[in-house]
This record gives sequence, C-alpha cells and structure tokens, in this order.
Amino acid sequence: MRLGVDFGGTKIEGALLDSKGEILVRRRVPNPGDYDGAVRALADLTARIEQEAGARAAVVGVALPGSLSPKTGMIRNANSVWRNGKPFLEDLKVALGRPVRVENDANCFALSEAVDVA
Repeated sequence: MRLGVDFGGTKIEGALLDSKGEILVRRRVPNPGDYDGAVRALADLTARIEQEAGARAAVVGVALPGSLSPKTGMIRNANSVWRNGKPFLEDLKVALGRPVRVENDANCFALSEAVDVA
C-alpha cells in the first residue's frame, strides 16, 4: 500500500494505492490555513482514508509547494508563508506515527510524468 498526499494551499488530498497503482480510496479536505490545523488535518485525512480502505500504509508521501532545507530540515519557499521555518516533516512523523517522505510538488509531478507515461 502507498499513501500519497497533495498538500496544497487551499486543499489537502490523499489517495491510498494498491501494489498495482490502483486507487483504493481518495479523499479531499480543505486546508485550514494554519500550521497546527494543517498538521492535524493531514493526520485526520490519512486516518480516514486508511480506515475506509481497511489497510495502513507503512510510509506516507507528501507533495507540497516549497522544499525542506537540507541544513535545517525546515520548510522554505512555501507559498503558504505560515509553513516557512517550521519542522513540517518531523511534525508529520510524530502526528502519523510512521515514516514520512516530503518533496516539492513540481518535482513529484516531473517524476510521475517520467515514470507513468502511457
């Protein structure tokens, strides 16, 4: 199982995929627009998706605008400035209780285009 989350400025959307890449459950919630609320919303969304699917992903991948600083691990260059300078990755690991991968959304899109072309 793979669980991917698109963390946008106005919405947070997640999908749980099986080993063949088929979407089992896909859900979307509004982004509350504040740091603590967004971490909670992402954690709640993940729990809801996994409950509906009856399965749990070992790792959660999150695509977002901005990036993690390799020096500090803090978010930088985010369009939602309330995320800048925050330990988003570490806070998500705690909230979700498992490994999390965070990457810039444009990089995720480019990788998908390279791998998933039909």
